[in-house]
Amino acid sequence: MKLGLMLGYSGADLKIPLEDIKLAEKVGFDSVWTAEAYGSDAITPLAYIAAHTERIRLGTAVMQLAARTPANAAMAMATLDQLAGGNRAICGLGVSGPQIVEGWYGQPWGKPYYRIKDYVSIMKKIWRREEPVTHNGKEISLPYSGEGALGIGKPLKSILHMNPDIPVFLGTGMEATVRMTAEIADGWLPLGFVPQIAGFYDDWINEGLQKANKDPEQFERQAMTQVRVTDDVKAALNSIKPGIALYVGGMGHKDINFHKEMMTRRGFGEAADRIQELFLAKRKDEAIASVPDEYVDSGTLIGPKARIQEKFKAWEECGLTGLTISGDAQAIQTMAEVARLNFPD
Repeated sequence: MKLGLMLGYSGADLKIPLEDIKLAEKVGFDSVWTAEAYGSDAITPLAYIAAHTERIRLGTAVMQLAARTPANAAMAMATLDQLAGGNRAICGLGVSGPQIVEGWYGQPWGKPYYRIKDYVSIMKKIWRREEPVTHNGKEISLPYSGEGALGIGKPLKSILHMNPDIPVFLGTGMEATVRMTAEIADGWLPLGFVPQIAGFYDDWINEGLQKANKDPEQFERQAMTQVRVTDDVKAALNSIKPGIALYVGGMGHKDINFHKEMMTRRGFGEAADRIQELFLAKRKDEAIASVPDEYVDSGTLIGPKARIQEKFKAWEECGLTGLTISGDAQAIQTMAEVARLNFPD
């Protein structure tokens, strides 16, 4: 199984852990991933990382659709790919949520399913440079012809000769969008994935692949988890609970929270309801305490090496092609050994 290293997005200060990234590359990790919310962006750090590494792939998990037009996203990823020497960039995309889309970017939530479809289609047309780009979509069209248009928009072809094969991964978790991901994308960044529910998605993915006449081998599946190498499993589980409570309880609108939906899908619906209720009532400590140990443990790799190694078997056997981890240098080294990566000289 391929391994990736997740950097996430910044707090108040942007710090790029170059030593950890170089270690990951040295011990055989396949990729390094950045994210964005409403602070640091996902692409700029990857350009910096590209200058300090040689082969590790550079992915966004995820770049938010509302942050850029599809043309701008295509330009940025193509520029990154060329700066990195070619065939290293992975364009991971996601819709975020309506609070960020409308509150931060000032864009309409609209119809995310069709927005994703239009967005990916336009990007791939731009990269291929087969002809000046036009697109008549349900959410996005080129040239623009909506309100305020002068009506003189001109189809264009990129000046830069771009890599036509930059892979697009989509961060999705609902039935329609997972099926579409398998159909139009090169890879999947599943939301809230754990090995225990891997079979839940099989029909959706197979239907999407069949619709596009794609071989399953052409489709990457890259989940994410946190890794903590420690003898104190209980303390490590507790340290992860605040983040879960934040996302399940307060990340998104009360009625539109994808993280809460994923917790319910995994069989913890009662706990998800309670966490959200407490978090929205500003009883955050109680919300954190309501996160079940079993829920945290089933989605993470925590403990001494032997325990991590045993738990990792389920991740290896659930149909994933890659696993992106969050963790320190010890976690990187341990996972390289557990996953039996080929160590370069």
